[in-house]
Amino acid sequence: MTLEELAGEQQAMGRMEAPGSALEEVLSKALTQRSVTVGVYEAAKLLNVDPDNVVLCLLAADDEDDRDVALQIHFTLIQAFCCENDINILRVSNPGRLAELLLLGASGGAEQPADLHCVLVTNPHASQWKDPALSQLICFCQESRYKDQWVPVINLPER
Repeated sequence: MTLEELAGEQQAMGRMEAPGSALEEVLSKALTQRSVTVGVYEAAKLLNVDPDNVVLCLLAADDEDDRDVALQIHFTLIQAFCCENDINILRVSNPGRLAELLLLGASGGAEQPADLHCVLVTNPHASQWKDPALSQLICFCQESRYKDQWVPVINLPER
C-alpha cells in the first residue's frame, strides 16, 4: 500500500465517521426538542399527515431484518414516499447503537420500544440550516445522491 492510498483510505474513513457523529448530535438535539418519531407505523402516520415538517428519515435493519420481506416492503414504500417529498433518507447499519441513542435519550434506558426500524426527525422550528450537524447530514445525503446512492448507509460510532 502506497502512502497516497493510505491517506485516501484514512480520508474516506473520516468522511464515513463524520456523518455518524453528526447523526448522533442531530438525534440528541431532536430528542430534547421532542421532534423524533419512532416506529414504522407511527412514521407512516406522520408522513401522511405532515410530510413537509420531516427533515430526515432513518431506516435501521440488521442482517436478520434484511430477510424480513414485510419489513423490506415497508422500507421500499417509505423510501419512495420520502424521495417523492424531498425528505433525506439514511440507512443505519448498526441498529443496536441507534436503539442505545434513542433509549438512553428518551427514557433513561428503561424500556425498549417495539419498533426502532424507522425513525423520523421533524423540524419544530424553521431553523434547520442553523444546526450545523443537520446541515452536514443534508449535504452528505445530497453528495450521495450525486453519486447515485439514493439511500446512503451510515455507521454510528460505538461508545
